Amino acid sequence: MNIDKKYLIVLVGPTASGKTKLSIDIANLYDAEILSADSRQFYKELEIGTAKPNKVELSKAKHHFINNLSIHNNYSVGKYKIEVDSVLINCFKKNNYAVLVGGSGLFIDVVCNGIDDVPKVPYELRNKVREYYKINGLNYIQNLLKQFDIKHYNVIDLNNPQRILRALEVCIYTKKPFSSFLMKKQQKNNFHLIKIGLNPPRKILYESINSRVDLMINNGLIDEALNLVDFKNLNSLQTVGYKELFDFFDNKISEKEAIDLIKRNTKKYAKKQMTWFKRDRDIKWFEKIDNSIFEYVKKIIV
Repeated sequence: MNIDKKYLIVLVGPTASGKTKLSIDIANLYDAEILSADSRQFYKELEIGTAKPNKVELSKAKHHFINNLSIHNNYSVGKYKIEVDSVLINCFKKNNYAVLVGGSGLFIDVVCNGIDDVPKVPYELRNKVREYYKINGLNYIQNLLKQFDIKHYNVIDLNNPQRILRALEVCIYTKKPFSSFLMKKQQKNNFHLIKIGLNPPRKILYESINSRVDLMINNGLIDEALNLVDFKNLNSLQTVGYKELFDFFDNKISEKEAIDLIKRNTKKYAKKQMTWFKRDRDIKWFEKIDNSIFEYVKKIIV
């Protein structure tokens, strides 16, 4: 493989910023395949609430890592890294370009930078930390992480208990912040990285989020969530758009409150995404999709 001619174009940004459209436009321009790094779009049962590319969009370019898992599958960032590396090898055999797109910062980072050297935690301690969650609930472990590692607390998906528990067990075992082990070593890639970020003005982004949630509701999100209610305790369903509706089904909140919460929590999630991505100084940011993005890519590719 001639590394001088291989490029992975990485597209990041908050939810509802337009990444799907941009990824397809760039993939079509360079006849490239698209690899998703959106951990919610992996699950085939989560269709409406994850804003996956629709059938027309999927037909415009070859996509990987969309609908590739069931909510019942165990999956990790490590498995994702191995599978992405394999797909990229095949992509670069056929073409000099590939597109990586998504809003899950951790999954983007492992592709670009490799797996961090995080210490292994004894089995007994792992079980003990998980008991904290079973007995005391999500808010308890969220607050624990805030005490142990405020830096990681500010960027992690706080609705994902498995990520919180993983960070907590390392904090307790090493007596060091989990964030201190992240991104300490840089892998040597056999391709060049071009990192592009979409960051619309907040007012425009929030309007887009509100419109997207309304569209999801109109498209049947409530029925989709109702069909999944028996599995609501699975880690794959601890996500915005579903957990709020599960509370509605349990009569904890009204339907309107659930919809308003989905909008509010999606905006909070978008803020966390931007906090994560802003750490990476190699990302070139754009407020909207226009010709300046394509000109920027063309200048880098030789």
